[in-house]
Amino acid sequence: MNKKIKVGLYGTNGHQIHKLLQNHPLAELHAVAGFDDKTIATLGKSVKIYSSLDELIADKDIDLVSLCSPKRSKQKKHAVKCMKAGKHVYAEKPCAMTVKELDKIIRTSKSTGRIFHEMAGTAFEQPYLEMRKIVQSGKIGTVVQVLAQKSYPYFDTRPQDEDVDGGLMLQVGIHAMRFIEHVACAKIANIEIAQTKLGSTKKGDLRMAVSYLIKLENGGIASALANYLNPRAFPSWGNESLRIFGTKGFIEAVDGGTRTRLVLNEKDCGPIEIKGEAKDYFDMFAASLLGKGKMPLSLEDELHPLRMLLKARG
Repeated sequence: MNKKIKVGLYGTNGHQIHKLLQNHPLAELHAVAGFDDKTIATLGKSVKIYSSLDELIADKDIDLVSLCSPKRSKQKKHAVKCMKAGKHVYAEKPCAMTVKELDKIIRTSKSTGRIFHEMAGTAFEQPYLEMRKIVQSGKIGTVVQVLAQKSYPYFDTRPQDEDVDGGLMLQVGIHAMRFIEHVACAKIANIEIAQTKLGSTKKGDLRMAVSYLIKLENGGIASALANYLNPRAFPSWGNESLRIFGTKGFIEAVDGGTRTRLVLNEKDCGPIEIKGEAKDYFDMFAASLLGKGKMPLSLEDELHPLRMLLKARG
């Protein structure tokens, strides 16, 4: 591996990492494909520009490809192709649209020796990272019930075709499932769903709201919702909430994570003390590739929330 990881980027349909790579200590932007001219103009003259993913992965200098594929339903195919070409892969959510596709990605990673990760850093942003630590410490006891919410604004430009971005259930709802598994540290056993298109201003497959009824492996339960109903007047893009109820108390973050509270059986501890900075998931990925750290989740645990959503979606 080079002193710095050379990164190739494909597509901008999602949270592509070109801005993150500016002056990055462990990785550098080497080439892009599937970028529009306006975005290319912001990258710098030293970046190579390719016309296709095939051209990009033919570049032998590239160590890792970050995928935000123009159509999410093709991203599994792209991830497999990259790994077979000898590239590590960092993929936008959802990285697959079926359980079969997800298993193919994992098998390809194992057979090629190339490392795959989804952009799965929800639990390592603050205040959720601190909440995760509190749960892991046992301070609130055994987790019995979890309530999770993720809400985004609606725009007429949102894709009506779920193949473009994965749809509400997968690309927004995945955050709520990560809240449950990666923050509350409670593995999901089963998910039942109810969805509606009510409120959409266009004809198509866009769901506006989804509710999840969840059984946990430890015998507990959870509820979650996701929607495109966050008013634009709300001060943050994502209107998210998380409440974790345990046998010794509860912990919560509401209003987009701006207000927190820890209440134990014998004491109201007030707002959570944030003791450290958020950890970027790509930073951890890059460090692990260079032998400078380990990923906080196994690949199985990282992808299990998506696996359970895909099973529920059918």
